[in-house]
Amino acid sequence: MIKIFLLAFTGSVIFTWVAIKVAEKLDIMDHPDQRKVHAKPVPLLGGVAIFAACMLSILLNFSFSIELKAVVVASFVILLSGLIDDIRGLSTLIRLGVQIICSVIIIFFGVRLNIIPDNFPFAVLIESVITVLWIVGITNAFNFMDGIDGLAAGLMVIASGTFFIVAYQTNQPYFAFLSLALAGSSLGFLVFNFNPAKIFLGDAGSNFLGFMIASLAVMGEWAERKPIVALSIPLLVLALPIFDTLYVMVSRATQGKSKTFRECLDYVGKDHFHHRLMGLGFSQRQTVMFAYLICMVFSLGALTLQRAATVGQAILLLFQACFILIIVTVLMLVSKDKIDKSRSYDNMRKGMIDFTEAS
Repeated sequence: MIKIFLLAFTGSVIFTWVAIKVAEKLDIMDHPDQRKVHAKPVPLLGGVAIFAACMLSILLNFSFSIELKAVVVASFVILLSGLIDDIRGLSTLIRLGVQIICSVIIIFFGVRLNIIPDNFPFAVLIESVITVLWIVGITNAFNFMDGIDGLAAGLMVIASGTFFIVAYQTNQPYFAFLSLALAGSSLGFLVFNFNPAKIFLGDAGSNFLGFMIASLAVMGEWAERKPIVALSIPLLVLALPIFDTLYVMVSRATQGKSKTFRECLDYVGKDHFHHRLMGLGFSQRQTVMFAYLICMVFSLGALTLQRAATVGQAILLLFQACFILIIVTVLMLVSKDKIDKSRSYDNMRKGMIDFTEAS
């Protein structure tokens, strides 16, 4: 396991350095505009470097289950579709279609949520639909979180590291191998991606990471004979990206900015959790570190939850997570009010200037 982690980390550092040079030479760059926070073009091949390092460490270990093989193949397809999107652009429908097809592929090979009693009518179909919604949702949630330097990659290190601890404690070797490979490759990439970033994940990287961590959550055996605990652990570990996605979707829908899931994905705005913190005056680094701390608190809660002796203890930990999310919601609402007032003042000031000039 130490070998897998070190190989993934070292390979990621080397491959990321190479990816920067290749992206600059081929002009595969993320160019700044009014909706982005960076001021100069940044290479976009970070996802390829992470995938290469992750797969290298897994292949050299050469210990596979059929579920692991399916996840690796499907994640490669996700990476390719994201890479095409970074270079040439893809429509939202095509991206969603690829994500759904890849989700169905891993379900066919046994990677499926097991949350409904077998004797329940259409149990397999219902679980399959929920699995697709989960994987597609988490994949896009990580794409949303990739808005500032080091955020998505750092959250992936925390989440996959937490998954590894659970896998190690519960003797799930294949789950542990993939979690370690993902953590090591994400950490190696973070060396170049932390603010000021020298390279970005791109859609290829954020979609790949989201798909992988969502698949890992489905693969894991979280708690024996404790359905509430089993459902809650991955929800806690991934609570921040899940919350951010749901909050933004509800906010945009209530404000009339998007009426469908497709419109929500297409809509580009600075209304995510990290944008709200920066609206309160946080720097990029402060915002990222604050997000890391929140995710670490959730992860510690998940590790405690895994060993909860009673349902009552599990419910208390879930209430704790809810209170933390309420605090985050308050921060986002305060930031929104502050930004709205600032815009109103700027518009009023601009109107007065225009009126003065016209006079």
